[in-house]
Amino acid sequence: MKNIVKALELNQRLNESLGLNQSPMLSSRQMNWNGILVEQCQSSSTSFEIEVPAISDHWLNLHLGNPAPLLQKRDDRLHESIRHNGNCFLVPAGQPSYWCRHSEGAICSPLHICLKPKLIEQAAEADEIDPQRFNLVTCFDRQDLQLHQIAMLLHAELQSGGIMGQLYVESLTQTLVIHLIRHYSTFTKTITSRNKSLTNLQLQQAIEYIHAHLDQDLSLSQIAQVINISPTYFASLFKRATGTSPHQYVIQQRVERAKLMLSKTDIAIADIALQVGFSSQSHLTQQFKRLTGITPKQVR
Repeated sequence: MKNIVKALELNQRLNESLGLNQSPMLSSRQMNWNGILVEQCQSSSTSFEIEVPAISDHWLNLHLGNPAPLLQKRDDRLHESIRHNGNCFLVPAGQPSYWCRHSEGAICSPLHICLKPKLIEQAAEADEIDPQRFNLVTCFDRQDLQLHQIAMLLHAELQSGGIMGQLYVESLTQTLVIHLIRHYSTFTKTITSRNKSLTNLQLQQAIEYIHAHLDQDLSLSQIAQVINISPTYFASLFKRATGTSPHQYVIQQRVERAKLMLSKTDIAIADIALQVGFSSQSHLTQQFKRLTGITPKQVR
């Protein structure tokens, strides 16, 4: 987490140099998201020129707002573009970057995402890609609808104050990381498949842990630690064994427990929501209706 904090501290100094507010509009700093930090700041329309030294984390920037001109210097070449809503750039860890805007531009609210390189390495191994045989590559001003969708789901979770919980954020982070590996990296050679899977005992231990801690804000790292494997690798093997992601499995089990409590007890729906691990009655109702087609009140 220290590396992530350093990266965002540098990002804050960058924001100031780019004419952004010193205090971000939104930030995940206090949410303790594992391996990822997301911030949104509002920019001014002033001109700027800045050289950013290499940082220890991967830096992804998503442009949100009106079109704005931006120039990047890379490999002794200048790359100039008009950034449109949803356009992104990626600066891999360890690479310096230079940015410039000579003319006055429109006000925008970019979304900054910093990722720990360890996440990339773990996801590559889980996807049977040799992490020593690929690197993320610098990307400037690309329109990527899938990446935009993932980033906006993180943005929505940021706006909600983390209503969906750690496991949801970790699932989104894993999806983002895998997307970057597959579309923003050098050509890779896959490792020969070892056909690994969770043993029956490992799967049972993981499921028992989930059921015993269903009322808590579960995380991949907590569950994976029970069977002593990496969180990303666990997520991949769990989905292979059960046909569903850890996050969706937890949601399903919370709904099942809520359904039982609704039919067998007189506990208030709001209290049931908290006891099965949902952040609120509305969160329970949303997921309950999605999975069963009816609301908790209709069960009552």
